[in-house]
Amino acid sequence: MSIGNSPEDERPFEDGRSEEGHEEEARPSVGRALQQARIAAGLTVDDVSSATRVRIAIVHAIEADDFTPCGGDVYARGHIRTLAKAVHIDPAPLLARYDDDHGGRPAPTPAAPLFEAERIRPERRGPNWTAAMVAAIVAVVGFVGFTAFKGGDSDSDATSVAQGASPSASKPAKPTPSKTDSATPKSDPSDSAIAAAPQDKVTVQVSAVDGRSWISAKDHNGRMLFDGLLKKGESKTFQDSSKVNLILGDAGAIQLYVNGKKIEDDFQPGAVERLTYTKGDPEVG
Repeated sequence: MSIGNSPEDERPFEDGRSEEGHEEEARPSVGRALQQARIAAGLTVDDVSSATRVRIAIVHAIEADDFTPCGGDVYARGHIRTLAKAVHIDPAPLLARYDDDHGGRPAPTPAAPLFEAERIRPERRGPNWTAAMVAAIVAVVGFVGFTAFKGGDSDSDATSVAQGASPSASKPAKPTPSKTDSATPKSDPSDSAIAAAPQDKVTVQVSAVDGRSWISAKDHNGRMLFDGLLKKGESKTFQDSSKVNLILGDAGAIQLYVNGKKIEDDFQPGAVERLTYTKGDPEVG
């Protein structure tokens, strides 16, 4: 038997860990502390998840000290703070423990790069409906104004001719197309045409022999037979069972034949005449 130190005496000395080290080892981890506090509060993981809106999987991971699902230190610290308040414990010691275990508190993000990123981020703009509506309204107003202006010119021309004024040569009015228009100027009616005038109707032929004139013709019911400009050399013939009413804008340019007989009235140039003829007219011809 050897004489010397016993195995107990040959054991290595303690590693010299301080009381602070023992306290550090005895202090539970962040996840363990949150789990113990939750159980002490009588709460389930579902209860904590519903109260904090932190997903159940993340709550389980944090209680297992797995902070990877949090997506970074900033989010992990936020979850720790939220869960600590939900289980009624002070989050400050847990945050300090997390910082010690993960290399210290993360440095704050400089504000300037964030503002710069916001400034250079392209802004998505939708269609400018207000500008489109304004443009459409302007187009409609312009079209209505142009139409009214053109219509006003036509009405003024017709009115001036009806009152005996000479129509402007730069804006001749277009005659209304009619099936009775002839391609060539009509000459005075022949004897056969005069003889062919029906006896049971009133027949009026209007010819523009000395110029153009605006004319209007209506039947005995007031129905419009013609309303327009008769150019020089053109003729119109109207028939009715009892009566034809005429308005001549420039009576001096018109030659009339009523029931096959020429009307010898001395109409003055530029004069406006209102005439009515029946089946028995003209009495003198």
